[in-house]
Amino acid sequence: MCNRGRDCCGKRARAWARAALFPALLAPLMMVVMANRLLAQVRVEPPNWWVGMHNPSLQLMLHGSGIAGYRPEISGDGLTLEAWHPGASPNYLFLDLTVAPEGEGGWVSIALERSGFPKITLEYELKRRERPPEALRGFDSSDVVCLITPDRFANGDPGNDQVPGLREQGVNRKDDYARHGGDIRGIIEHLDYLSEMGFTALWPTPLLTNDMPRTSYHGYAITDFYAVDPRFGTLEEYRELSDKARARGLKLIMDQVVNHCGLYHWWMADLPFPDWIHYQDDFLAGRPFTVTNHRRTTNQDPYAARTDRELLNQGWFVPDMPDLNQSNPFMATYLIQNSIWWVETLQLGGIRQDTYPYPDKAFMARWARVLMEEYPEFTIVGEEWSYNPLLVGYWQHGAHNRDAYQSWLRSTMDFPLQKALVGALTAEEGWDAGLNILYEALANDFHYPRPLDLLFFGDNHDMDRLFTQLGESVGLTEMALAFILTAPRIPQIYYGTELLLQNSAKPGDHGLIRTDFPGGWSGDPKNGFDGRGLDPRERAMQAYVKKLLNFRKQSPALQMGGTLHFAPEDGVYVLARTYGDERVVLVLNKNEKPYALSLGRFEELGLEGKPVRNILNGETLVWEGRLPLNSPGAYIFATHKD
Repeated sequence: MCNRGRDCCGKRARAWARAALFPALLAPLMMVVMANRLLAQVRVEPPNWWVGMHNPSLQLMLHGSGIAGYRPEISGDGLTLEAWHPGASPNYLFLDLTVAPEGEGGWVSIALERSGFPKITLEYELKRRERPPEALRGFDSSDVVCLITPDRFANGDPGNDQVPGLREQGVNRKDDYARHGGDIRGIIEHLDYLSEMGFTALWPTPLLTNDMPRTSYHGYAITDFYAVDPRFGTLEEYRELSDKARARGLKLIMDQVVNHCGLYHWWMADLPFPDWIHYQDDFLAGRPFTVTNHRRTTNQDPYAARTDRELLNQGWFVPDMPDLNQSNPFMATYLIQNSIWWVETLQLGGIRQDTYPYPDKAFMARWARVLMEEYPEFTIVGEEWSYNPLLVGYWQHGAHNRDAYQSWLRSTMDFPLQKALVGALTAEEGWDAGLNILYEALANDFHYPRPLDLLFFGDNHDMDRLFTQLGESVGLTEMALAFILTAPRIPQIYYGTELLLQNSAKPGDHGLIRTDFPGGWSGDPKNGFDGRGLDPRERAMQAYVKKLLNFRKQSPALQMGGTLHFAPEDGVYVLARTYGDERVVLVLNKNEKPYALSLGRFEELGLEGKPVRNILNGETLVWEGRLPLNSPGAYIFATHKD
């Protein structure tokens, strides 16, 4: 018996009671802690959705430790759970949902329960659409697209040059393949420049996270399809770019990639299904990757071997870009929803789809169809890097293809005409050479369902700068730009072309092709934005491009007019565009000596005896007799008044 009295025994009794009660009190607390930890680990994609979509179906991908063993329940208005599917990995759960056709949106609870485990509750947001889908109008032949490599355009926020935790750190402008620090803020700060130059659409190369150990600057090895790379900025800044661009009459085009991802994409450490990527067994076993054969003709070739078709579609583009398997229905839905999410989030004015012929072509048709059904006035341009117009035309919706394939793709990139343009300007003149190359290439328009919808350019981020392709000839560059901006196409200009940027020291070198825009960094000796330090040739070219762009912005004939051209003779090629009472005539002259062009041959233009204005020098003349061409170059005449 305790000799310390009742008080002591009472204290001991109470302590024993508390000790016995502690596990009962602790268990619920531990369950809450565990639930919060699990909740923090759960990734939900898409991260939100919208009410009132054309397609009410939504599939959520949930990723978290052991989440495949949970049973989902939905509470709240706006979402109906139709089915759920565990992944082959225990860490994936896919939910098939139906979204309300209308409503105010709001938050919906998704409860996940599993016997013996704490309950997890996710809050999922359904938003109201900002604008009706028909208001999301894509780019067209009334636009001129400026292509930008964001890392090389302007560094508006040096604070994001170094982001801890990413595999590639810092900037080094002396290394053409390192990051240079250009970002979204830099583009925003120079939207006025782009608008005043006369551009009406903006295409930045991908801005999503590329957490790769090297050459991450270009953006095409995406490691998170729902995140902006923090070295470029934030999602809020991306939205700001879209809003401020639209306010200045600039449509924002997003560069997307559904063919592949980056090797360090977050799901590569825990793939949801055995067939999520192509050659997945080889990847998991550490065997060398299988490269695509790049035989894009197998998409159209009636005699193509199955093994060749499969290797094109399934082979990896490069060793650090795993090839996505769009034949997996969950992957297909994921990619389609991701594209829609970005269109809706950013209120895009178009999509440029990378490496278009490499994925499964049945999937690509479905992908494009779903987007065009959701956004009837939208524009998608696909990259088919082929110089054969038969291959390029195959991908444009409405083509009369032998296999009855319909792509739902409004636009393709006109590589055939690009090659013809450079070849025509650099070759010696002849009956079937020189400017005749360009004339005959444009004659191939009979093959395309809608030539006006093709994207036409002199160069881009994957080929030598236009100035380099043309031997650093200012005159030939002017002629090329004049044709690009008067041809029946959607013109695209690569940033810095107006300043004669070149990569002549290293032809074919992508790092140098994607060179820094002068003035985009503090301390640059030249500034293309305000003209400081530019030499006379650069100033003159910038003024030339600005004049052409702003003339085109006001010219219905160049935006949507009919086309008439005349076979080149004596080193002169004449092309005209007509809309209503406006007629614009382009004359390309390669004669080194003064040449008098007899106008009698061009009676069909209906200009005889009429005044026309030379838009490049402002002079007015009467279209009759002979037109003096005193120097080689481009001449553009218009009938409309100022």
